[in-house]
Amino acid sequence: MAAIAFIGLGNMGGPMAANLVGAGHAVAGFDLDPAALDAARAAGVTAAASAAEAAAGADVVVTMLPAGQHLVAAYEGGLVAAAPEGALFIDSSTVDVASSRRAHAFAAARGMSTVDAPVSGGVAGAVAGTLTFMAGGAPEAVERARPILAALGRRVVACGGPGAGQAAKLCNNMVLGIAMVGISEAFVLAEKLGLDHQALFDVVSTSSGQCWALTNHCPVPGPVPASAANRAYAPGFAAALMLKDLTLARDAADSVGADTALGRHARDIFAAFAEGGGAALDYSAVIEAVRRG
Repeated sequence: MAAIAFIGLGNMGGPMAANLVGAGHAVAGFDLDPAALDAARAAGVTAAASAAEAAAGADVVVTMLPAGQHLVAAYEGGLVAAAPEGALFIDSSTVDVASSRRAHAFAAARGMSTVDAPVSGGVAGAVAGTLTFMAGGAPEAVERARPILAALGRRVVACGGPGAGQAAKLCNNMVLGIAMVGISEAFVLAEKLGLDHQALFDVVSTSSGQCWALTNHCPVPGPVPASAANRAYAPGFAAALMLKDLTLARDAADSVGADTALGRHARDIFAAFAEGGGAALDYSAVIEAVRRG
């Protein structure tokens, strides 16, 4: 079993660190939020006074941080320096590709192995240990990370070199955001045409329009009992996080001159929805913005 430092113990990082403890690893964790640190401690994580303290002596350092600037600041601000040479750094944050590659380069120059491994599956997947990881890095680093990630999820997809995991995550979530806007438009059109929600779901879910967003996160109550629409859109995946990912995808497209017109349009719809009070709701609640037109 490995000695693991886990930096960032929030809604995703907390249950992930707990699952590593459950798999028999020795986990030292740090978070700026005392409540998050206390919750991790209750799950068996050894609370550290700082990120550097958690990393001292660690075989593996896992980060789950809000944005690229936080990742770079952590790596360059002492986290990498505190770990033993040759430690494996796994970043499971969702950040911009440029920041991810900068973190890779900084750690690699100091003798560390590095993997960017953003996740799909949300908080429920983090708790259940059923996440999918999109891994970027040298092949040997990705293979070294697999046993650790196996305690946290069901699948690890090797996507390519440094930053490739982040690129895959942004592309995937751009598809998801576009899909939810399209699904919402279809249900609103159906409402205006007098078509029952269940009838539309029964057709689309078994026909050419079928997609994961519909069958798992149907934006209207009824057809999918587990969807957030049945609990006043309490978030599994908050609209604010979808907006973050769509904004990262837009910025990535700008950086390489890619035409992502639908991604940009979905991003604008989610931005208006979030700014209008929907940020804390599930991303499927964007149907309310579509209804408002």
